[in-house]
Amino acid sequence: MLKDERQHLILREVTRNNKVKCSYLCKMLNVSEDTVRRDLKELADHGMIRKVHGGAVANSLLPADYKEKIFHQLEEKKIIAEKAVRLLDNFQVILIDGSTTNLELVRHFPKELHATVFTNSFPIAQELCEHSTVETFFFGGKVLKSAKVTIGMDVLHFLDDVRADICFLGTRSLHAELGISTTRREEAQVKRKLAEVSQKVVALTVSEKIGTLQPFKVIDLNQLDVLVTELPTDSPILLPFHNKRIEIM
Repeated sequence: MLKDERQHLILREVTRNNKVKCSYLCKMLNVSEDTVRRDLKELADHGMIRKVHGGAVANSLLPADYKEKIFHQLEEKKIIAEKAVRLLDNFQVILIDGSTTNLELVRHFPKELHATVFTNSFPIAQELCEHSTVETFFFGGKVLKSAKVTIGMDVLHFLDDVRADICFLGTRSLHAELGISTTRREEAQVKRKLAEVSQKVVALTVSEKIGTLQPFKVIDLNQLDVLVTELPTDSPILLPFHNKRIEIM
């Protein structure tokens, strides 16, 4: 059994039962206690559970459905994050909106990075609390509970006063002709504003979202500077974006 699959099962058990013992996990997974302890430590380091003596308890700050999204295509998200961190420089002003791919990016921030980050994502703000050299600002506003982000006019008004070096957009759908789109109007408004006040706009997306379309438009492709996926840059699926002179990573 692969580590990601094993940790997914552990997380499912902790989420369902609120608490689980190491001995139970060893039997369920047919692995050693050392293996279970390593898995629990890694999950705890990512803020997904709390490790306690003899086992683990659920992290109530992250609901079950959000945790499931974190594990979906996790290896692909790690590849994307490893590519995207190359765009970071010290002393940048960075905008990051809510997505599990953006959360993985933040987890890959270099320890020595000095930067200022603005975000509307609860999980990303929480993750950045552990980074001592990144100054973090959180946008207050209406809470979109399913995505763990803030939206609405309060966020948009705050962004009127921000000028950023770079923004990283979590991408629900990316179409070679129609650009980036998402499922909710207010979420689209915030993402559009993030792009508007940033010098460089970066879309992070797993390849399964390329070619899809949602009801609410975020930005046209001519507003996008960089596209980061888990695919090789010469993948045929990325050719339309090369043709539009978007930098591909």
